[in-house]
Amino acid sequence: MSEIPETASGVVWQSSPPGSIYDYIRVASFSLGPDGLVDQWSRRAVDLFGVTAEEARGRDPVDVFLPAGLRERGHRTVREILDGKEWTGLVPFRAPGENGPEGLAEVYVMPSETESGERAALCIVVDVRALRRIETDLAASQAIFGQSPFGFLLFGTDLTVKRANQRFATVFGGSADDHRGRTVHDYLTRSEADRMTEALRRVLETGEAVTDLQIVGAAPGARDRRHWSINLYRVHSGTGRPIGVAGLGIDVTRRHNAAREAASARRNLALLNEAGSRIGNSLDLEATARELLDVTVPGFCDLASVDLYQGLLTGDEAPPGRWGNSHDVGYGAGSAELRRVAFSSAVSDTPHRAAEDHGTGTGCCGPAAVEVGDVHRYPFNSPCADALRTGRVRTVPGADGDLVQSTLVVPMVAQDTVVGLVQFSRAKGSEPFGERDRALAVELAARAAVCIDNARLYRREHERALILQRSLLPPGDPEAAGLDIACRYLPGTTATEVGGDWFDVIELPGHRTALVIGDVMGRGLRAAVAMGELRTAVRTLAQLDLEPAEVLSHLDEIARGLGAPIGAQQSRAQKNRGPELSEVYLATCVYAVYDPVTRRCTFANAGHLPPVLVGPGEDAVLLDVPPGMPLGVGGEPFEEVRIDLPEGALLALYTDGLVESRDHPLEEGLHAFRRALTGQERPLEDVCDRVLSRLDTGHGEDDIALLMARIRGLPGEAVGDWRLPREPRSVGRARELARAQLTSWGLDSLVDTVELLVSELVTNALRYGEGEIRLRLLRDRTLVCEVWDAGLVQPRRRRAQDTDEGGRGLQLVGLLSSSWGSRRTPRGKTVWFELALPDGGSPAEPSVEQLLSMF
Repeated sequence: MSEIPETASGVVWQSSPPGSIYDYIRVASFSLGPDGLVDQWSRRAVDLFGVTAEEARGRDPVDVFLPAGLRERGHRTVREILDGKEWTGLVPFRAPGENGPEGLAEVYVMPSETESGERAALCIVVDVRALRRIETDLAASQAIFGQSPFGFLLFGTDLTVKRANQRFATVFGGSADDHRGRTVHDYLTRSEADRMTEALRRVLETGEAVTDLQIVGAAPGARDRRHWSINLYRVHSGTGRPIGVAGLGIDVTRRHNAAREAASARRNLALLNEAGSRIGNSLDLEATARELLDVTVPGFCDLASVDLYQGLLTGDEAPPGRWGNSHDVGYGAGSAELRRVAFSSAVSDTPHRAAEDHGTGTGCCGPAAVEVGDVHRYPFNSPCADALRTGRVRTVPGADGDLVQSTLVVPMVAQDTVVGLVQFSRAKGSEPFGERDRALAVELAARAAVCIDNARLYRREHERALILQRSLLPPGDPEAAGLDIACRYLPGTTATEVGGDWFDVIELPGHRTALVIGDVMGRGLRAAVAMGELRTAVRTLAQLDLEPAEVLSHLDEIARGLGAPIGAQQSRAQKNRGPELSEVYLATCVYAVYDPVTRRCTFANAGHLPPVLVGPGEDAVLLDVPPGMPLGVGGEPFEEVRIDLPEGALLALYTDGLVESRDHPLEEGLHAFRRALTGQERPLEDVCDRVLSRLDTGHGEDDIALLMARIRGLPGEAVGDWRLPREPRSVGRARELARAQLTSWGLDSLVDTVELLVSELVTNALRYGEGEIRLRLLRDRTLVCEVWDAGLVQPRRRRAQDTDEGGRGLQLVGLLSSSWGSRRTPRGKTVWFELALPDGGSPAEPSVEQLLSMF
């Protein structure tokens, strides 16, 4: 601020500082002489009117600046002023020249006298438009500052609070005015206040803003710690002079907790991934237990131990959960006998004793010291014995003065059988176990238990293989849109090994259905396992919505990869005969996809017996489907056949055990099968029973699988199909069509959801697709919506960033629909979603957490 030297009276005069209020409101002055003409013209008047002093002096301001219609009144007013009358008012003005500025001025006129005593006038002029802008800016500033949902502070150059908004006062108490003059030390702990002060000083000195400064503290009267994200920036006057620092605080406690949870989840996933690769590399029980502890100590806990039932280690058979001396379990004697097989500690100088001892000398779950290899029991009332009895996790807190903070006692459960107990302990000072940790401990123990339990599975190969085979068949009575389904499965007799027959009914998008039947050549556990892998692969490939020939091509590759080197299983005599061999897995399979809208079925065959079709009132015929090579042979492509099936027709898929035996050739069995199917208009269940009763199926030489389907096309009134031009208004048209169709179906409760999702899919088709757009709605047991276009690029769901304006459409589709996906078509792609039909209640609205998950 510049200064003028002291006057004789000692008063110090200072010029207005740069950026003063007078710069903003645009104040100017000039004076009138006794003749009413300008005799003095200030520099600010030059800026305001755009007229220099030389141009203004000696001229009548009324004639120069006022419009013609106001000049007479202006002259009269000037005469009154020169007569000694003060005057103020709003005066419109325009500077001379075609491009001279014009505006509205508020003029203050004060009479004055010259040195000779003549009357003159001093005029003060304020630009009214500048005043209006200042009023608007102040109102906007007040609204932003006062109505902000975030805490807002203005610090002065002395780093004290000059102003606080109401949101800040709501959190820290009092009114906004109560916080004036305070410093950050009044709100934060000393360490956090020092960090904040240093940041404020740095911003004030350098002018560099600070964003996302993480501050931890607690509001007055609150016990929980809050996390705030602070943004600081320097505030300047109009001429750039720093006048303080503005601070914006956002409560990010939830975000911080979510980030911490995410970090914990990532750590747990990494631990699970490591466990999957390191646990169970051998069938040695003790080695598997040590592998479990190698993975978890110290990554998950500080101490851990593993106990297994003694009966499991000695090979005794026992019912689930009652290994070894089962008559002792649950009685006063305590648990059954267990053996300590592994112990690990990341804490120095820790004795190799039970984790449950906690340094008390007595142990809460057992003896004071259990060495690796010792056989012991847990007392009946101990948490360890309770976990073994119930199969549930128990959390045991550490005692005062103990090394251990807490222990997770986790039963090792495999196939609903408790095989042992693992205990994970964390020492004092470590982070306590949470719910995620409990779930991870259960998962780790379960993985180890599965590996340990494999020994029992090998002792009961035939029984487990049969259970596996039956568990892989479709549960109950399969259902499909536009089809009545009936099926039968008859295993071979106990004298024969388990075979590899299987069938499946898979729901596909668009109410289509995949019908699958296959037979793995060979018998025993390996054939059953190969069958399970192929069936799982079929279901996986079906979800990719590939064409039948493509599915079989992929299955062929998978089947060729199932052969495993004999290696250690090879006998010495085999090894002496030559190099190691690989088993070859061959399988036959028919894969068919049925579309109830067109009643068209697409078949592909990999060396299997041909399907049989019985039209209404017609004889049964073998469909001419090229058989192809069995799965596992490779080298030959598969062909597809598309057949339109009549309404009410009967389609039968079967395995060779139904039509082939030692007593008659295959052709005779096929003829008998067709004869048993012909003329059958009965319910499908009766048809299945009749076929099995008329054919020779009691020989038990092979498994028998029979899958029958009666064609029931989707009625026309259950289908809405429209083609839309490739133009933006098609989005609105699609919503109108969907709304009208749902209303006609009486599905008004789904209208809002379907309109929203249809809009998203059609918009994506317009933005990323090609060609004409097709919209189709299908109503059966569920509601399916499909949007077709000629583009080949498949949609990909991604995680939109917080600042992205778009990219959440597919997240919204996934959130609001029961399922969604996309598939290739011969001329492009189809994107679809599925909704459950209302059951009388309104559809559930997505939760806040689900909506926030999109951001």
